[in-house]
Amino acid sequence: MKSEKQMLTYSYRVKDGNVANKLNQLARATNFVWNYCNETSFNAIKQRGKFLSKYDFRPLTKGASKELPINSQTIQAISDEYVTRRKQFKKIKLKWRGRKSLGWIPFNGQTIKIVNDVVIYDGIKIRFWKHRELLGNIKTGSFCQDSRGRWYVNFQCEVIDKRPHGERKIGIDLGLKDKAICSDGIKYDRENLTKKYEVRLAKYQRAHKKKQVKNLHAKIKNKRKDFSHKVSNEICSTSEIVIVGDISASKLAKTRMAKSVLDAGWSQLTTMLHYKAIRHGMVVKKVSEKWSTQTCSYCGVIPESAPKGISALGVRNWKCSECEAIHDRDINAARNIFNFGAGRCAPTGSLSLQ
Repeated sequence: MKSEKQMLTYSYRVKDGNVANKLNQLARATNFVWNYCNETSFNAIKQRGKFLSKYDFRPLTKGASKELPINSQTIQAISDEYVTRRKQFKKIKLKWRGRKSLGWIPFNGQTIKIVNDVVIYDGIKIRFWKHRELLGNIKTGSFCQDSRGRWYVNFQCEVIDKRPHGERKIGIDLGLKDKAICSDGIKYDRENLTKKYEVRLAKYQRAHKKKQVKNLHAKIKNKRKDFSHKVSNEICSTSEIVIVGDISASKLAKTRMAKSVLDAGWSQLTTMLHYKAIRHGMVVKKVSEKWSTQTCSYCGVIPESAPKGISALGVRNWKCSECEAIHDRDINAARNIFNFGAGRCAPTGSLSLQ
């Protein structure tokens, strides 16, 4: 298979020190340019009914780098990002960036220089923890800040890094008891992090310990992200075709299961599966999971004995009254999801005529 160039993002934590003050200063300048673009764009829409493009901002921001501590490429990247987000969210005005906004400083790959574990931006030497080698050609990047005030540097690189995949052809049912259930019987699970830390979190919140609250939220986020990375890596490296159900986390988040649904991180996992599939040269597809729980994966019909409704959520195993096959509820759903994606069975519960 011919290797193609791909875009990968490498993220490194910046070493704490006096450089944090300098990055904060650059972030304030970034906010100033963002707010200028926001106000200028809003006035143009209000007064002339015109949406400014990224090319309209070029002459408007020309020469600003002489007054601000950021270079012209960074100013251009800010205006480009503003236009992109305005189109994405379909709004005539975006949120104002102020003191409470997390720091963000975009840059162009041609305006920085990397020497070992040091990135040089406009003469400013910024050291970072180089825990892995940086591969490929740097196209763009940014400095960004997390909720705890820690700075990170991100490099978006163009690389040729095709990784092998396996031979598994599976369907995946996303759940709460087990986070990901495969049609071949393999289940991926982790503890409910929200429930595990909710008592400690409430204790810190009542005591108004803001630093501990931020640290605990970051810990939960990192654990959830680590699990999603490990599972998606294993699935993509061992599979050829993966079909995932289109479960809606936003709808279920409005029910009594909201905490468990948000803790499951389904969207994060499916996003990782899709972009890692490109790197491994395999296929990830999303299909409707409607009727997947109630349909028998052997005979393809919805029997009277199938678990139906909210009252049957506790039923984990059931027997088909038509063909007498015994099902694990989640594995059966995963098999049906694979069948739906492979065109073997229509997602209405009836057998396909194809």
